[in-house]
Amino acid sequence: MTKPDVFTLYDVCEATWPAKARQEIDGWIIRDGANGGQRVSAATAVTHGEVPDIGAAEIAMADLGQNALFMVREGESALDEALDARGYVVKDRVNLWVAPVEDVAGDGAPRMSAFAIWPPVGIMTEMWNVGGINTARIDVMRRGAEPKTSIFARTNDRPAGVAYVGIYGKTAMLHALEVTPTQRRNGSAQNIMRQAASWARLHGAAYFSVIVTQENKGANALYSSLNMESVGQYHYRVKPRD
Repeated sequence: MTKPDVFTLYDVCEATWPAKARQEIDGWIIRDGANGGQRVSAATAVTHGEVPDIGAAEIAMADLGQNALFMVREGESALDEALDARGYVVKDRVNLWVAPVEDVAGDGAPRMSAFAIWPPVGIMTEMWNVGGINTARIDVMRRGAEPKTSIFARTNDRPAGVAYVGIYGKTAMLHALEVTPTQRRNGSAQNIMRQAASWARLHGAAYFSVIVTQENKGANALYSSLNMESVGQYHYRVKPRD
């Protein structure tokens, strides 16, 4: 199977981390994020590379009670320039990483260090909430494409971290990786990745992917250490509030 390119990974992200609703309006895909964060709330052009009427998108997002927010993907320099001219600033440049699922799974996580559990149990949602992943984002997981699961990690016989992973086509994507501060730098995040990839392999995935902001140096280093490759990016444009 050919390695997924950046455009395939955009689709995987859309399926595994979906908006509450989406509709096409005047050349835009407008998403109702239901307070689930940027990825499920940003507008994108229906036709890649085109620049539809930005004002129409602004009105549609305002009708949903959302601030105007646009995702700019690879090859959309014209859109990027048009938004810049209207006063929109760049927010959160995001890398997309991918590797064969076998490379990430390796020999699997150490025994009793991480578990695939669906639906997530109370301690997992509590850990997400502490890390800033609120109920609205957990609702995004519940909307995600099947198959899917959450990962619960334990280190030193204590709760260590959580993540969510879903599969679309033959590609799995991990989201919402959160490691308890006291359990960082001891292999907990790597155990979560190994367990997530092992689960994905068992459920038919050929590739494993993840997205992360470029500012998150630790996470980017982790994915690189697992032989994942950064294949592209996207970023947001938002207008500063007065």
